[in-house]
Amino acid sequence: MAKKTTKDKTQEVVANCNQFEKVVANCDRFEEHIINCDKSVDISGIENMIFSIRGVQVMIDRDLAMLYGVTTSRLNEQVKRNRARFPESFRFQLTEAERDEVVAICDNLRSLKYNPSLPYVFTEQGIAQLSSVLHSPIAIEVSIRIMNAFVAMRRFMIQNAAVLMRIAHLEKHQIETDEKIDLILDKIEEHSPKLLPEQVFATGCVWDAWTYISDLVRSARKRIVLIDNFVDDRVLSMLTKRADGVTATIHTRYNEQFLTDLKKHNTQYPEIAFIQLPHRNHDRFLIIDDKVYLLGASLKDIGAGLCAVTEMTIAPEVILGMVR
Repeated sequence: MAKKTTKDKTQEVVANCNQFEKVVANCDRFEEHIINCDKSVDISGIENMIFSIRGVQVMIDRDLAMLYGVTTSRLNEQVKRNRARFPESFRFQLTEAERDEVVAICDNLRSLKYNPSLPYVFTEQGIAQLSSVLHSPIAIEVSIRIMNAFVAMRRFMIQNAAVLMRIAHLEKHQIETDEKIDLILDKIEEHSPKLLPEQVFATGCVWDAWTYISDLVRSARKRIVLIDNFVDDRVLSMLTKRADGVTATIHTRYNEQFLTDLKKHNTQYPEIAFIQLPHRNHDRFLIIDDKVYLLGASLKDIGAGLCAVTEMTIAPEVILGMVR
């Protein structure tokens, strides 16, 4: 039985019955047990209050109280006084899990989630009994409307049984298809090449090496720094694959043609900074965020001959400090 006062309960009904605003709008005032509401409640509105739980169609006590023009506590009190008329098959209390399920599918019942008392629901037979225990001027009339709504719902289910079964079949098929797609994607991920810390490329594996470096560039989140004596426009093309917001800097020897290419590149794409190496370096380094990779060949020639790309344990700042 509801524990809240009549005033609190009626306010809760008014605040949360979004799809029954026409009914609520006609409520002029609330008394201790009787709510003076307009009697014109159409069947379509009642049908929206019917839902299925435990394999039967039911209506919740709060919606019934609103239709009968009484408070929820008053409705349940009258039922309690006539327990013999309402066996478990006529009226039962929802579990917490069932209440949460109802709240999830019925927007107008959202506030029930925070109600300390679990609501009661009435089957069609239980609703038929209500008119005999509720001494309200509109009880009989409302009961007839509700019975007509249940009949209309059954007629709809019978007439559209084939369509509903087809929809259920499609939903099941969609779930099975989604599971198969997820399995395929997992297999692809399982067998796809990974960014290994060490990679050796045989002579002529130009595409494999270029793809590997491309993946490294795309993985950057903050910065990319290349230290390489020999660069050209192919390096600029590689660095355009980096994500937005990732800075790029090239430490290399002075080259007039490269500087011309770099200037044209920077007029159209995010800037790549150029820093001239103070002296010739033997090795090439690629810094991706906080990782340092030792390149066995210049980036523009990677894969043309036997070479390796190795992730180092040294900090990027140590390498950068040595080239300044």
